Order: sequence, then structure tokens, then C-alpha cells
Amino acid sequence: MADTPTKPGPNLGRASAILASGTTVSRILGFVKAFVLIQTIGTIGLGTDAFTIANQLPNTIFVIVAGGMLNAILVPQIVRAARHADGGAGYINKLVTVAFVVLGAATLIATLLAPVLITIVANPSSSGQFALATAFAYWCLPQIFFYGVYSVLSEVLNARNSFGPFTWTPVLNNIVAILGLVAFNVAFAPNALNVGDLDWWTPDKVAVLAGTATIGVAVQALVLFFFWRRVGLRYRPDFRWRGVGLGTAGKLAGWTFGMLMVTQLAGIVETRVVVTASGDDASTTVLSTAWLIFMLPHSIVAVSIATAYFTRMSEHAAEGDLVRVRRDLSASIRVISVLMVLATMVLIVVAYPFSGLFNKFDYSDTVAMGNVLIAFLVGLPAFSILFVVLRAFYALGDTRTPFFITLFQAVIFSLGALAVLILVPKEFIGVGVALALSGAGILQAILAAVLIRRRLGGLGGTTVARSLARDFAALLPATIAGVVLAIVFGFANEGGYGVSGYVGVLISMIVIGLVMSLLYLGALRLLKSPELGDALTPLLARLKRRSS
Repeated sequence: MADTPTKPGPNLGRASAILASGTTVSRILGFVKAFVLIQTIGTIGLGTDAFTIANQLPNTIFVIVAGGMLNAILVPQIVRAARHADGGAGYINKLVTVAFVVLGAATLIATLLAPVLITIVANPSSSGQFALATAFAYWCLPQIFFYGVYSVLSEVLNARNSFGPFTWTPVLNNIVAILGLVAFNVAFAPNALNVGDLDWWTPDKVAVLAGTATIGVAVQALVLFFFWRRVGLRYRPDFRWRGVGLGTAGKLAGWTFGMLMVTQLAGIVETRVVVTASGDDASTTVLSTAWLIFMLPHSIVAVSIATAYFTRMSEHAAEGDLVRVRRDLSASIRVISVLMVLATMVLIVVAYPFSGLFNKFDYSDTVAMGNVLIAFLVGLPAFSILFVVLRAFYALGDTRTPFFITLFQAVIFSLGALAVLILVPKEFIGVGVALALSGAGILQAILAAVLIRRRLGGLGGTTVARSLARDFAALLPATIAGVVLAIVFGFANEGGYGVSGYVGVLISMIVIGLVMSLLYLGALRLLKSPELGDALTPLLARLKRRSS
């Protein structure tokens, strides 16, 4: 069944533009932070991987404990609670109090169990790397609480249609982290030789590097209390949890908790497989940095658009209007896809020079990371579509179906990762794991689309198919031009202009990005793509307002 194409309303378009602009600034600073970090401690080595493992651990634990409850549950439940006489304020205080108690307990327990968690997640091969990762973890694990506070406060703001703080406060986090890295460089003068020596990492160095990372997350979270007051909310701890419907939220969170446990088990499989290459080959830090690049367009485009649509889908679902939920979902998929297919292909073409920025233009390291990035990017459009489809399930109050969708993906990926470990040479393990993740993600997105179509009685299939056909047709001339320019800039040759220095890298990336974008957008206009206007109008309107 084909739905009539719908355009985002002005409020939705404005919300998406605000989210995208904040995310863009935050991601740019995130790359600056990653660049400074890599210039400080490198991308390959035992000490480098020890910090990466420890600094990823808080986010992993947070996602297991509360991420599902906060991201999948809060917005729909708060939208429904807004119908209460107090506008949902009492429900919000109780729900937030529960979240804070759970987060506080989880943070304390996780910090006490830091050595056990390091063993479970990575099981470093050397005792020195294990000790260093554990030391980093003690400083990093308090981030769990602040990640949770940020998620709770921002999701409440999103449910109140205040979207800006969600994407702009991470800017503060990145600024604090960058200042911490600068201080680390000034105080300790790290270089390629000493950071590779595990004995060089004394307690003061560990404290500055990991401690400033945690301070950044804390600032990102606590600033949101100011924005709460601006939307008329004031948090008051409320431990009277009975009789306000928290049981419904708990049931929904139970399935989501199971889903996230499955995801994290698959993540442990990934880390265990990848860490076998730690030392001289693309391992944990390389995959982490490649994933950061992968997430750039997803965060700016898909998360911004889906977050705005999620609130509207939740409102329509609360009214029992499945037709409008279906139209919202179809529109969001089409608008996201029209931008994501271009972003994916541009990043694939410039994967080598982009990776070179993080590897001091060492060509072998650049190729290693570039290949991992390309393997991730194969699954980027499906990853972004899956993101919004899962939020349609959450808007409907269904967390059970996403659990089984995720279980399917985790099984497929884990089998693929284990096959990589057994069959693939050590130097290609990183690429193999990234490909396994992309393949499993594509299958997961297909399954999710089939199931949401059944739930909603359709998905506007004809309209979506026509939109995707236009997108890929418009992408063809842009791809050809991009590949030709990549050859001209010498991406495949060591010492090539586009992979051997900052000037060449930046010029080649800018030229290729502009040429491919202009050809793609021009082709879409010739094909009269309605989604092009839906995607660009809010951004152009925002730029016009600023210029005037």
C-alpha cells in the first residue's frame, strides 16, 4: 500500500534543523578531539588500546543498565503522561528518580568491579595491559552515571519538543576533553616511543587523560538542568513510585534490557575477536576511530530527523492513529535515505584520505583503517533506516519485537565474527569483523522493515521504492566522478597527493565532496525528487534566518 507523500511540517523541519546543526558542531569537535587524542597516544599499541577499552566501558555498561529504558521508553511514556492534570510533571519526577537510583547503584557496582569488567569485555593478553586498562577504568566508569543523567534530562526535553540542548550540550563535553588532552600534552610530552611503553603510564598520567574525559561527560549532563527550568520543569526527587503507571514502563524496559544485553554480548564477541590483533595490526582503537567516522553522517542526518519524528510518532500512536504513524515513518525513511546514500558513497570514496588524518599519513596504517571504514560504510544506509524503524516500534509501545530483531542480528554477527577469527589472517581481522557487522545489520534492517509493515498495515512501499530508485539513479554519475577524482589524487598509491599530507588530504576531500554532492543534487532535481526539498528546506530556511 502506497501512502501519499507527506512533507514535514514547519515545526518538525525546524526541530530537525536544530538537531542537525548542533550535532554537526558536536561531531566536528568530536573529530578534533579524536584527532588530538590520536596525535597524543596513536592508534595502534597496547597502551592506546588499554585506554580505548576502558573509555568505551562506561558507555557499554550504561547501555546495558539503562540505555533502553531511557531511549525507548521515556518519550512515549511522557507524551502519554502529558494528558494528566499536572501535565505529566509528577510522573516525570518519579520516573527520573527511579532512573537516578538505578544509575547510581550501577555506577558504584561497576566501578568496584572494574577488573572483572575489563576481563569480561576484552581479556587483555598481557598483565601490563590489563593493569593499565583497569587503572583507566576506575577513572572512566563514573561516566555511567553522567551518561544516564544526560539521557534522562535530554529525553524529557525532547518529549517537551525542546530539541536543541540534546545536541548542543555535547559540544561542552568535547571542549572539556580537548582542553584535557592539551593539558596532558603540555604536562607529559607524550610521543610514539613512550606511550607504547606500559611502564610510562604513571598514576598522574592516567588521572589526567581519563579524568578529564569523565569531567567532560559530567558537564554535558549537568548543564541540562538549566534547560529544564526553561521549559517549566523543576526536578524534585520523588520516591513514591506506586500508582502512577511505572509498571508499564518497567515491562517495556524489561524487553529493551534483554535486547541491549544481547547487543552487548555481541559487542563482547566483537572486542574479544578484534583484540587478538592488538599490538601491530588494526585492532580496538582503529575500529573505534573508523566507527566515529561512520557515525558522523548517521548522527547529523538520521538521528536528527528520527528524533524529531519520534516525538510526533509517539503523539500519533497515543491517539491510536496508525495511518499517521505509518506516514511519519515512511516520510522519515525517505528523507533520511535521500541524504544517507550520498554521504555513504562520498565517505567510501574518501575513506583513505580521511583515515590518513588519524594516522599521521603512515600509508599502511591509513589503508588498514580505510578498509575497516569502507567495510562499516557498506551497512550505513541500512543502519540509519533501522534506527528510525525501531523508534516506530517504541512509539507504539512495543519493545518485544525489537528484542527478537536484535537477537537475530546478534546471532548472525557473532557467527560471522567467529568465522573471521578462525578463517581470516590476523592483519585482516578488523576488516572482517566490520564486514560481518555490516552484513548482519543489513539483514536486521530488512527483517525490521517487514515486521513494522505488518504491524502498521503497510509502509508506503511503492512510494519508498520509487524514492530509493531515484536516489540510487542520481548517485551513479556522482560515484563515477568521485572514483575518477580518487584516481587522479592518487589515493591508491603510497605518496599520492591525496594521502600524504594535510593540504592534499583536505583539498582532495573537499573537491570530491563538492563535485559528488553537486552532481547528486542536480540529478535528483532533474528527477524531481520531492524528498530533496523535504530534506533541504528546513536547513536552508535556518541559514536564511541567520544571514538576515
